[in-house]
Amino acid sequence: MVRKIDDSTINGKGAKDILDVLMGKDAKVETLIDEMGLTQVSDDGAILAIIDEILANNTDKVAQYKGGKDKLFGFFVGQTMKASRGSANPAKVNTLLKVRLG
Repeated sequence: MVRKIDDSTINGKGAKDILDVLMGKDAKVETLIDEMGLTQVSDDGAILAIIDEILANNTDKVAQYKGGKDKLFGFFVGQTMKASRGSANPAKVNTLLKVRLG
């Protein structure tokens, strides 16, 4: 499971979910990742599509962020993770949001 976190196949939350299941039954980590839909999305295009939609739906917050309310960055990260149902690679989300928000 540690290798799957290291190679960005799953994130920490996904690993915890898998560990919970492994405590109750004998299964392969790879099988559980597929069955539980926990594969982490690291594709820039897919993440950017989500980010663009979030920013388009929250133009007021984008303006506030660009006006100096830096704490709204966390809001955008949270909304992106929520829209991806936690499957987006958080490091990529942060990087791509910084680019999109300027």
